Amino acid sequence: MKLESDNMKKYLESSNYIDYNNDLIKRKSFEIKNNSKDNLDYIKKCFEFVRDEIKHSWDYKESRITIKASDVLKYKTGICWAKSNLLAALLRVNNIPTGFCYQKLTLKDKPSSGYCIHAFNAVKIEEINKWVKLDARGNNNIVNVEFSLDRDNLAFNTRKHYGEKEYDIIYYKPLENTMKVLKENRDALFMYLNCLPEDI
Repeated sequence: MKLESDNMKKYLESSNYIDYNNDLIKRKSFEIKNNSKDNLDYIKKCFEFVRDEIKHSWDYKESRITIKASDVLKYKTGICWAKSNLLAALLRVNNIPTGFCYQKLTLKDKPSSGYCIHAFNAVKIEEINKWVKLDARGNNNIVNVEFSLDRDNLAFNTRKHYGEKEYDIIYYKPLENTMKVLKENRDALFMYLNCLPEDI
């Protein structure tokens, strides 16, 4: 995958969406850090926290829409775009470069249902000098994602014959067209079925 920018500082920036200077983010980061053996263990624990403790809106039929990382943490819910904001915040606050990656997927498992954009993170693992993909969408009866340094372990495999694809860029900030959808809607379930962009 290609980096959107060679300036690594951009993958450490805070923003309105990645608001890691918020006290909630700082406290959660401190809590996880205190229970981690080392930097790599911290990354793994942050991933598992977002994957397991933040409810995916669709899986749990949560209508609340969250956007910025601190709200995702506060309300413990969000779709993949929001969950990736939180994971980025928890990692960046500890000076770990983190970016955003995207897939184009069928909305209801077939092309006739339309498409949607799925988000996950890529993290620079300094110990192995490698960017690793982390998909904290959340597991369910068809999704089973574990932390892995050796292979891509994503919630969804793209199927080219269905028009699905993975974009090969690691972005340093969440795509504005995805954030715009979150800001313009009031019900996550309605949004999930009717308002998701089909392409980046």
